[in-house]
Amino acid sequence: MKKLYEGKTKDVFELDNGNVMLKFKDDCTGKDGVFDPGENSVGLTIEGIGKANLQTSVYYFEMLKEAGVKTHYVSADIDNATMEVLPATVFGHGLEVICRLVATGSFIRRYGEYMEDGTVLPGGYVECTFKNDAKGDPLVTSEGLAALGVMSEEMFKSMKEQTLKITKVVADDLKSIGLDLWDIKFEFGYNNGEVILIDEIASGNMRVYKDGKIVEPVELTKLILNR
Repeated sequence: MKKLYEGKTKDVFELDNGNVMLKFKDDCTGKDGVFDPGENSVGLTIEGIGKANLQTSVYYFEMLKEAGVKTHYVSADIDNATMEVLPATVFGHGLEVICRLVATGSFIRRYGEYMEDGTVLPGGYVECTFKNDAKGDPLVTSEGLAALGVMSEEMFKSMKEQTLKITKVVADDLKSIGLDLWDIKFEFGYNNGEVILIDEIASGNMRVYKDGKIVEPVELTKLILNR
């Protein structure tokens, strides 16, 4: 297979049928060996987390399908830690979309003089960053995306609406097992002119708390899948 892209937590290959295969790796974003979904570089390796992230992604992609949310998911091979997906064009050179239900992480590092860590953000707060390690994944507004020709404001509106809907689906599911979602990171692309969710929905891309303490990725996956 032809390798199209080598990412922090997964590699991307082209399939003969026109679809794409994602190969999940055991690398996680973080700093100094500590997991942090808000960091823009690999900070640690956790054995088995790639396969676990794939299992979690499949679980939520199937749930979203039932909720009428279109994604790029086609099928998965858990044993080989691979997922077949529809081809989709990323926005710009890569765009990350974060939905924050509680203020923490990089949000507080930027705006801590205005808000305390752990403050609830009613309704959810959606923000976008360009995937650019050298520049620290800079924030960009909807107007900025339109001005740069990355996406139209109509596309941004669709993406934001989907982000809030998907976040609610995940948050409600976690709440059902006594967990609190604080924030979650997504990626979107477009397929045949339609904005759809791509990449993954995994424990490594969200902050989840139980009884006031953060749940580490491996433990979170176990709680999600073994209920």
